[in-house]
Amino acid sequence: MILLAWASVLPAQHKLKDEDCLACHSDSTLTADVNGKPHSLFVDAGKLKHSMHGSMFTCVDCHTDVKSLVHDAPPRKITCAQCHAEAQTAWEHSTHARLTTAKTAAATCGDCHGSAHEALAVTDAKSPVSHANIPGTCGRCHGQKFLMESNRQTTQPFISYQESVHGRAVENGSGKAAVCTDCHGSHSILPPNEQASPISKFNVPATCGKCHTDIQKTFMASIHGQAIQSGNKLAPDCTDCHGIHSIKQHNDPNSPVAAANVSRDSCARCHEGVRLSQEFGLPGHRVSSYFDSYHGLAAQGGSVVAANCSSCHGVHDILPSSDPHSSINHASLGATCGKCHTGVTQKFTLTRVHMQDGGPLAAGVSRDIGSTAVQWVRMIYVPLIILVIGFMALHNLIIWRRKLADRRKLHSLTVVRMTTNQRAQHLMLLSSFILLVITGFALKYPESWFAHLLGMSERLRSIIHRVAGVALIAAGIYHVLYAALAGDGRRLIRDLAPRPQDVKDAIAAMLYYVGLRSQKPRFGRFNYAEKAEYWALVWGTALMGVTGVMLWAKVWVGNLFARWWVDVATSIHFYEAILATLAILVWHFYQVFFDPDVYPMNGAWWDGRMPVEHYREEHELDAETLRHPVESGRQAKPGTGIKPEADGLPASSPSQD
Repeated sequence: MILLAWASVLPAQHKLKDEDCLACHSDSTLTADVNGKPHSLFVDAGKLKHSMHGSMFTCVDCHTDVKSLVHDAPPRKITCAQCHAEAQTAWEHSTHARLTTAKTAAATCGDCHGSAHEALAVTDAKSPVSHANIPGTCGRCHGQKFLMESNRQTTQPFISYQESVHGRAVENGSGKAAVCTDCHGSHSILPPNEQASPISKFNVPATCGKCHTDIQKTFMASIHGQAIQSGNKLAPDCTDCHGIHSIKQHNDPNSPVAAANVSRDSCARCHEGVRLSQEFGLPGHRVSSYFDSYHGLAAQGGSVVAANCSSCHGVHDILPSSDPHSSINHASLGATCGKCHTGVTQKFTLTRVHMQDGGPLAAGVSRDIGSTAVQWVRMIYVPLIILVIGFMALHNLIIWRRKLADRRKLHSLTVVRMTTNQRAQHLMLLSSFILLVITGFALKYPESWFAHLLGMSERLRSIIHRVAGVALIAAGIYHVLYAALAGDGRRLIRDLAPRPQDVKDAIAAMLYYVGLRSQKPRFGRFNYAEKAEYWALVWGTALMGVTGVMLWAKVWVGNLFARWWVDVATSIHFYEAILATLAILVWHFYQVFFDPDVYPMNGAWWDGRMPVEHYREEHELDAETLRHPVESGRQAKPGTGIKPEADGLPASSPSQD
């Protein structure tokens, strides 16, 4: 009341001083109701004094409608445009002035500069818009995940900038490294699809050139720079090679322009495909042909001195070979190649570098003597290799088959190990398994040799994979019924049932084979290894079948449970496939092919029989089978205690194969 009384006696024409205003506004509890919400009217006297505005103006210089301490009407809201009209106009056309999903401007003057009562000069180190503080100021919005995602944007540009060469330099105190405003502008920030934006494709070289002036001049004279100037949207600008916010030093191993990465990560994006060939008649497959050369092979092998694309073509000064200033012009090749190959002559440089192993040349590439000669070599050698190796394989197969047959004839007595029925089950199993392995891994590794083995399209691959999967499941269901309903099947389960003795047998076998036990353990119809593989087969078939059906019916599964069930099924299907394939190669193939006792092959999977001597050695405790040997090439006679081959002993374990 005393303050109001004092204010009422002030001369009417007295110009208010800051101290007069702060008599009220220095009170931190002072508020006014704005749209039903309390709005603080507090002004920090210390910050005002040191602010840009406080050092130049008094309160009433801006609040011109305030004539007395007792306000006859609420003071008008002050806008920055009163003094900063040009900046206001630029902001109004910027992306920050556009409404967000919250129906408010994306960023206002105060969001970047701070309160008008506290705004500092851009040269002040404490200013939020000083050079060193710009990334942090922008990051207050662009680094907030939920804020950016709510407006259909991402925080990744801000995160990438922090890890970039520019961000690191600013963090280390550089006053010259580029910050956000150096590239995007300050008040007139525009999206890259607007022609006036400094980060639109055709303006990027000039934007980068503000710091990298010499490089910009060199680039604009290159074939890429000329294409940019002519309005070619397919031409690369600085960011196409170096990245946008994630720019790194050229010697950083993670940089796309590092020596080890430039060919595959930068040049290949344009020069490997056919788009440039179709649009401009430029040669395609430049990078794959490079990787087929010695330089490319050495680089892939880890060489740090092998030439890459920029070693020959240049970096920012790339020119076509027809340009006399080009490093790959005929007159310049001696000097270019001589950087690595000291003493080269003109004849050395006549050889084409991008040779495609004699295959069809890329569009736009004319044939020379070297490429023609290499193609003739290819045309001669490919059929020659097929004929020579094919003859060798056929020759050895005929000899191998006869020697195997003669060896089996030496054993006059055999025992039935697999019946016709069981061999049919095994044939179905191995056929479907092989097809599943080839077609399954072809999807995971589309560039592998087995993916191109039969020249399969994706549609054909998927059909074959599903048919083989159905065959595997059908074989599994049939085997379950066989084991449950047939007498031999029930005996099979009894003989394959795991027992504590199997653990003792496994330990004893290992001790014997490493020389710590003198007596070899004796086994019955199935040893521990055969039992382990049989039950692994049962488990793997069931698991692959279930996950395979889930992937086939992914929409139904995703709707019934959740989408992540399909992801988990995919992961299980893949890793179980690797496990099964390696188990066959390492465990099963040893018992069928590489075991010295059966080498070159255990033929039981073919004719169902094993020599009685070998069977006695491996399954000495199976007295029932050993009591009824059969003469080689003949079936057991009725009444001998062993059924004819069609109804013989089941043998689904791996060693029976």
